[in-house]
Amino acid sequence: MAFFTHHISRSFSSSAARNVVIKNVTIIGGGQMGAGIAQVAASTGHTVTLVDMSEDILKKSVKGIEGSLKRVAKKKFAEKPEAGEEFIQKVLQNVSTATDPAAAAPTSDLVLEAIVENLKVKQDLFGRLDKLAPAHTIFASNTSSLPITDIASSTSRQDRFGGLHFFNPVPMMKLVEVIATPATSQETFDSLLNFSKALGKAPVSCKDTPGFIVNRLLVPYMMEALRLHERGHGSKEDIDVAMKLGAGYPMGPFELSDYVGLDTMKFIIDGWSEKDPDNPLFAPSELLNKLVAEGKLGKKTGEGFYKYK
Repeated sequence: MAFFTHHISRSFSSSAARNVVIKNVTIIGGGQMGAGIAQVAASTGHTVTLVDMSEDILKKSVKGIEGSLKRVAKKKFAEKPEAGEEFIQKVLQNVSTATDPAAAAPTSDLVLEAIVENLKVKQDLFGRLDKLAPAHTIFASNTSSLPITDIASSTSRQDRFGGLHFFNPVPMMKLVEVIATPATSQETFDSLLNFSKALGKAPVSCKDTPGFIVNRLLVPYMMEALRLHERGHGSKEDIDVAMKLGAGYPMGPFELSDYVGLDTMKFIIDGWSEKDPDNPLFAPSELLNKLVAEGKLGKKTGEGFYKYK
């Protein structure tokens, strides 16, 4: 990632500001997750700088935010379209964009990354940001599978580092997993918890374990559905229907896998398997590997376990 062409020096203080009230937020990554977080933060009165590698990406991000806000306004201000337009413009005024976080990091209370699930890339990002942000600034990752402790190790502010795992689509999903590492200070955790509440979300407290809470339960469930199908104990269609009608799930495990992305599932399970190869819950799936190798990644490519038009 071609960020951070220059560095701003600053010294860390052991008495960094505590109980930070998060008002100014820098979000790194203008994809679906980053843009969704930016929208929610801007809608709740936070000043947001959305950062990505190119102006083209950022234009698409802002356009996506505007489209989402229009849908919100149509429902929220059905009888008052003028108020809806005013709402949209007010939220958009809270969002600025940048291709270099150097312009925003020095004034940020929180820097949150929502970029590719690659440990080295995340470590490099935060290692560089560590030299840009003030001592009080909290760092957080939206990773869904990588250890927060490993990401934070590239910085000198591990007490001011935590996880904020949002769920897609961010404007609709109420849950945020707030993750504390063994080094995260109580003040930092409280600030992240309060920020999540200020966004109108329902935060839950998580330890820095593989998958936190939701994915730690969800991914093995989806993988076991694959193994059940591979053993010939049920068709994917019957397994999906069974879990929807028998357990009340809105989607069956194969439908959900296609929605999440089979490449994402493979990345998560491969990483967990590497760290804990003897855990049968983390065993890989030949069928999943085959589909990913064929480029059949789910809804985003038009085909995964099912075909989409």
